[in-house]
Amino acid sequence: MTVMATGVGRAFGGVQALRDASFAARPGEIHALAGENGAGKSTLIKVLCGAIRADTGTVAVDGRIATAFQELSLLPDLTVAENLLLAAPPRGRLGLVRRGRLRHEAGLVLSRYGATGIDPGSPARDLPVSQRQMVELVRVLASEPDVVFLDEPTAALAEREVDWLAGHMRRLRDAGACVIFTSHRWREIERLADRVTVFRNGTNVATRDRMTEEEAITLMTGRTLGATYPEISAIVPGESALTVTGLTSGRLRDVSFDLRKGEILGIGGLAGQGQRDLFLTLFGAGKPTAGRLSVTRNTHAGREPGTTAGPDSPSVNPESAPATAGPGRSSHRFAARMERWSARQPKDAIRAGIAYVPEDRKAEGLLLHLSIRDNIALATLARRSRAGFIRHQAEKAAISGIAATLAIGAGRSTSQAAGTLSGGNQQKTVMARWLLTDADVFLLYDVTRGVDAATKHDIYHLIADLARDGKAVLFYSSETEEIAGLCHRVLVLREGRVVTELPGPVGDAETIVAASIREPADA
Repeated sequence: MTVMATGVGRAFGGVQALRDASFAARPGEIHALAGENGAGKSTLIKVLCGAIRADTGTVAVDGRIATAFQELSLLPDLTVAENLLLAAPPRGRLGLVRRGRLRHEAGLVLSRYGATGIDPGSPARDLPVSQRQMVELVRVLASEPDVVFLDEPTAALAEREVDWLAGHMRRLRDAGACVIFTSHRWREIERLADRVTVFRNGTNVATRDRMTEEEAITLMTGRTLGATYPEISAIVPGESALTVTGLTSGRLRDVSFDLRKGEILGIGGLAGQGQRDLFLTLFGAGKPTAGRLSVTRNTHAGREPGTTAGPDSPSVNPESAPATAGPGRSSHRFAARMERWSARQPKDAIRAGIAYVPEDRKAEGLLLHLSIRDNIALATLARRSRAGFIRHQAEKAAISGIAATLAIGAGRSTSQAAGTLSGGNQQKTVMARWLLTDADVFLLYDVTRGVDAATKHDIYHLIADLARDGKAVLFYSSETEEIAGLCHRVLVLREGRVVTELPGPVGDAETIVAASIREPADA
């Protein structure tokens, strides 16, 4: 037996991550570990590969081991080449690293494993998440291991990159290696796994050659979920919440669209076509060179509507508009003419009622060492402060209420560090922060990446509820099925331009993929 674990237990403080867990995998198979975030999958992998020690139980692994962890381990200030060949860089006579040779050899390694388009000389921190993940995987593949542990290897990968990894996983299996991986994308498990082991609450509950997604979810959660996607009510064309005209920024070229109140607008297209540039620019974190943005928002009394900037900043000027939001609320229009976009900042977007939830919750969404409460409160501190002092009772009441509503870290205190939460609960924490702002426009960028089926289900319903409440949602996902299942309509980007608008509901991912690759003359 290549991998064997029996009666494994492991606790972190008061949290029991594994309890009497057992697992076995054979040579020449791809074995999937499935379960909710926090079910113990990542902890088991760390125990099996020797990264952490079990408190109880026995572990036996036969052969050379290589692991790609869920948390990327590249050194951000080193280049791709330095990261790839860190253990054995080419050296000259005096023992000094031969820089030119280092880059050349790293390029050969990347080419050998089909990781094209990655510059060996680029610092790791400058790569997008998907390319960082590919470099991590190439480093694993290059060691030609007997046992491979891949913890959420596809979470940051686009579909064509998933195909790339799937080919290498099958090659390793066919060569007699044992490949153990985790994924929250059930179609990947169905497509790749020879066997599946399901974990719940730190222990394994089933190992089978085949099971349906519905059976797996019931085993993972102990409950039966409803339809994958909530029913998205038809939208009646109405007032625009966000108007983008001629936006050019990064890879974007002359992008224009209207996002209406109560609408979920999907952004489709192959990976790397400007989707991330669009979201970052709308939130003030990008550097546009042309275009115009206008936001129509409903403001509560006392909520800061905006600021008037200096001549080098985008001006935000309220104009009277008919009230549309019911008692105690009024509607204002804030038109931001982007003459010098480089001066725009996220704080301007927040003041204009725009919220952004990023894909990388650990690096971009959370301060992991701070408490759950502090992370949720970050965007609304000014509302619960007086003379520079935070009114802790008001803050505690607001945070506790929304944490309970979203079931964040059930049974845990909001004073615990956000880093102790599972991936799904971390994502809920980021979303809770922006829900407290009562924003009118939500920019949701791959928000279900790396979260389990039950948490995805909860997030889908939260997005549908936002739309029903009249919020405007701009939505991108690396899983095209989510865009098809959730959105009222879809804009397809290619090479930074909107090439197709698909009226909704689209219903199937194939339609979006076809529009993504179809030549403009055929569209």
